[in-house]
Amino acid sequence: MGEDGGVRDEGKLVLAGAPIGRVGDVSPRLREALESADVVAAEDTRRLRRLAAELDAEIGGRVVSYYDANEAGRAAELLEELRDGRTVLIITDAGMPGVSDPGYRLTRLAVEAGIPVTSLPGPSAVTTALAVSGLPSDRFCFEGFPPRKAGERARRLEALAEEERTMVFFEAPHRLGASLEAMAGAFGAERPAAVCRELTKTYEEVRRGGLGELAEWAAGGVKGEITVVVAGHVPGAGSPAVEDLVAEVARRTETGVSRKQAIAEVAKAAGIPKRDLYEAVHRD
Repeated sequence: MGEDGGVRDEGKLVLAGAPIGRVGDVSPRLREALESADVVAAEDTRRLRRLAAELDAEIGGRVVSYYDANEAGRAAELLEELRDGRTVLIITDAGMPGVSDPGYRLTRLAVEAGIPVTSLPGPSAVTTALAVSGLPSDRFCFEGFPPRKAGERARRLEALAEEERTMVFFEAPHRLGASLEAMAGAFGAERPAAVCRELTKTYEEVRRGGLGELAEWAAGGVKGEITVVVAGHVPGAGSPAVEDLVAEVARRTETGVSRKQAIAEVAKAAGIPKRDLYEAVHRD
């Protein structure tokens, strides 16, 4: 019921795309949506108010914070707003809510409650990086941020070694070098990739090359927002015969290198998963 005793209209959840760089890239409908929503849930309320000022928009509803640390609790609160017939708009710092940003939990709750969910399409670093990478875009997968810990990261990447779709990752600039080195180890140093930095911004840069080459470049330090695009595995393309790789492992162990190290080195150079070479070596 509304305050006047009448039945309120059905609530609606709006997922609004925010600029990843230039303000002019957002949907023209965003200004109107910010002004008309009953509640605006923002990842950073200060950035929201700066964006509203740049859009010359007057936020008409209540503004609440909605970020990683409070998302679980705040989602339940916002669901009640939706059930009471209010329009709730979610906006993150950049890109689309729910894509490595807050938004999924409330969207899931709204869907389960039968509340309409819609979107104001906007910029996305995922599809922007994919488009400019020059890598196949007919089939791709988004893998988010690689694990921070080296061991977990290596295991996650090893599991993706035979993924045939183009892969898109986010990464923090201070971890980029380590992640690219780990990718080179899991996917092969020659696997084509692109590092997209500061997309749509003044200092936009796209570096393309093999993962090994890109890892060497990033070792010197990189700044800005980073998206990494990596070509998928092509079965059998340019792969040396397994027997040749097994022979190379044997040759290296004869020089005093441990079998584990020899397998890792040969697999990396050949661009194949270590586990595949390990199994071939132990079959022989």
